[in-house]
Amino acid sequence: MGKVVADISISLDGYVTAPGADVEHGLGVGGDAIHGWVFAGHPVDSEILCRGVDETGAVVMGRHLFDFVDGPHGWTGEVGYGAGTDHATGGPPVVVVTHSPPASWRLGERVSFATDICEAVGKARKAAGDRTVVVMGGADVVRQSVLLGLADELRIHLAPFLTGGGTPLFRPGDQPPPRLRQRDVVVSPHATHLTYEVLN
Repeated sequence: MGKVVADISISLDGYVTAPGADVEHGLGVGGDAIHGWVFAGHPVDSEILCRGVDETGAVVMGRHLFDFVDGPHGWTGEVGYGAGTDHATGGPPVVVVTHSPPASWRLGERVSFATDICEAVGKARKAAGDRTVVVMGGADVVRQSVLLGLADELRIHLAPFLTGGGTPLFRPGDQPPPRLRQRDVVVSPHATHLTYEVLN
């Protein structure tokens, strides 16, 4: 069975979105720089991105992120997992954590739903087989996957950008605090890519 990787981009001051994140502004107002490395085209960033996409067998995400990627400003044939294909059928299966699945959605049969992070990771593991399950966001499902020991690795893409507020990845008082061991650091002009083993 493949590993589970919590993978998320974050600002230098610890936020995964800027203030004002909603269905129109997925990364908050002015928060696009958090993911600037994805579109920068630098060879280091492109290799990190392509390697991550190539190893992915299934994706787990929360409902707020799903509402954005399934919405009018979200994944298309050019952007998102399965880019370059029909976004309703191409790319890995997606498991969304929610107690209230939508009546319909744009991304088609590749999407299924689970009521909590444990169920979602279990479904994603079955779908992924020997490939990697990527818990990609938002902050709440990534945080839960690490705190509960469901993730084998935490990959942080640290942007040289300050939001001054927004959605934090971890919060004061998170229990139990995650125990991490640094495994890899790769640097580009656009991000510092950090890989940690989750020891919980």
